[in-house]
Amino acid sequence: MNRALIVLMTLAPAAAFAHPGHGDHGLVSGFTHPLLGWDHLLAMVAVGMLAVLGREQKAWQLPLAFVAAMVAGALLGIGGVGMAGVETGILASLVVLGGMLAAGVTGFTGLALGLCALFGLFHGNAHGLELPAHGSALGYFAGFVAATVLLHAAGWLAAGKIHATAVRIAGGAMAGAGLLAAI
Repeated sequence: MNRALIVLMTLAPAAAFAHPGHGDHGLVSGFTHPLLGWDHLLAMVAVGMLAVLGREQKAWQLPLAFVAAMVAGALLGIGGVGMAGVETGILASLVVLGGMLAAGVTGFTGLALGLCALFGLFHGNAHGLELPAHGSALGYFAGFVAATVLLHAAGWLAAGKIHATAVRIAGGAMAGAGLLAAI
């Protein structure tokens, strides 16, 4: 029993690291960054879910705003410019986007587009700052952009298939995760 506890305690720091799995320093590293970072994964799925809620509008606008700003933020990070409060911005993205889902926000507004762009900028900056030193920047970029698009699509598909109440519950869980992580 004590040995099992010691083993679990030695693994705890690795489990707490938000962005594990960057082994190959290129495409795979970039692809796994948003998939293995729970904060990135939840926020990107939330953007896809929000896009479905605004079906009467041009649903592709929210994910596009997020991805475009994410690329800009990553370029800043790769250039050595770290945005102030990047981790706080990422957690805020969970709280705000999850809160929008929980509240059942259905229309697109300039505010929703602006928030997706702002949060994309924070997420991208984190990606860019974590570019492996000896890696392919192009491969890394391609990887995290592809994973982001897939996560947006997964959120879009999930929200289109499940009941609106389940989407609201998922949003509440996302917002709660962001709040808990901020504590």
